Amino acid sequence: MVDTETYTIEAPNGDVEEIELPEGLADVFTEQGESTTAVVGDLLIQSFAQQAHAVVHHGQGETPADLEELNEKMEELFEERFGVALDEAMGHSH
Repeated sequence: MVDTETYTIEAPNGDVEEIELPEGLADVFTEQGESTTAVVGDLLIQSFAQQAHAVVHHGQGETPADLEELNEKMEELFEERFGVALDEAMGHSH
């Protein structure tokens, strides 16, 4: 049986969420010298960037302007963290 390990996320307003992952899963995605916490952060950034992109660029109907702005900022944050544009990382451009 696989044990779990807990990662904690704290929001600016002080709310806290604990995320359980199978122990060792984050290690699978680490590179030499990288912390598992950084990997969990990377995956959160990737997930938010992909979800925002999907809603704005592939959603049905009209996208609210504020969501477009949020998506643009998320794409900037993605590129800052990974050194590559989200569109390029996803294999397409808009």
